[in-house]
Amino acid sequence: MRLIVDSGSTKTDWIAIDDSGKILFETQTLGLNPQVLSEAIVEERIINNYELYRIRNEVDSTYFYGAGCGTEPPRKLMEGVLKSIFQNATVTVKEDTYAAVYATTDPGEPSVVCIIGTGSNCSLYDGEAVHQKITSLGYILMDDASGNYFGRQLLRDFYFNKIPKSLAESFAEEFNLGAEEIKTNLYKKSNPNTYLATFAKFVIVHKNEPYIQALINKGLGLFIENQILQFEKVKELPIHFIGS
Repeated sequence: MRLIVDSGSTKTDWIAIDDSGKILFETQTLGLNPQVLSEAIVEERIINNYELYRIRNEVDSTYFYGAGCGTEPPRKLMEGVLKSIFQNATVTVKEDTYAAVYATTDPGEPSVVCIIGTGSNCSLYDGEAVHQKITSLGYILMDDASGNYFGRQLLRDFYFNKIPKSLAESFAEEFNLGAEEIKTNLYKKSNPNTYLATFAKFVIVHKNEPYIQALINKGLGLFIENQILQFEKVKELPIHFIGS
């Protein structure tokens, strides 16, 4: 049995297949980003899933593609957790960009592949290997146009009184925007990036509002400028977007 895993900061999708490629089952856990979660929390989120725990000794290979796995320390953390749970399996851990490339490009087709979800990143696939120009410094400094980016901008604009009154009232009705609630989630609880991304659905629902349109355009503009345009000859290549 093989496990193929696509993990973001908010959720993780697991698919089990047999040697012929037949899907045996699909399941989901909370996000497993090793850059923002401890080893203990990552392990807990996996073993608390009954389906995964039940078949842990039947798995012979695990392919994990995840956010936060682009550098060696978090990648090693994830490998260690997976090997401790699926003890009979070989384990491969790569950043989520590889899964995005496999999902969107034809074999050997050079292209630019972008992920926009809770976080964001951009890579160049040259037909053989995946290249990144920008080293991610995490959600506080980067992640333009992502869910947590838009959540952060909404909260800032709400408290700086920059959101139009009627839209601000709708925002306050839908979410708990008390200062203590926000600060507790940002500075005292785990996964502040995921918390920020929960506000992004407000952007989607109200995307036709002029204020929201300007917010989206600014975020996407930053992503294009800071990520996509880093690559030479980008105008000659197909550009793929994938994400939540």
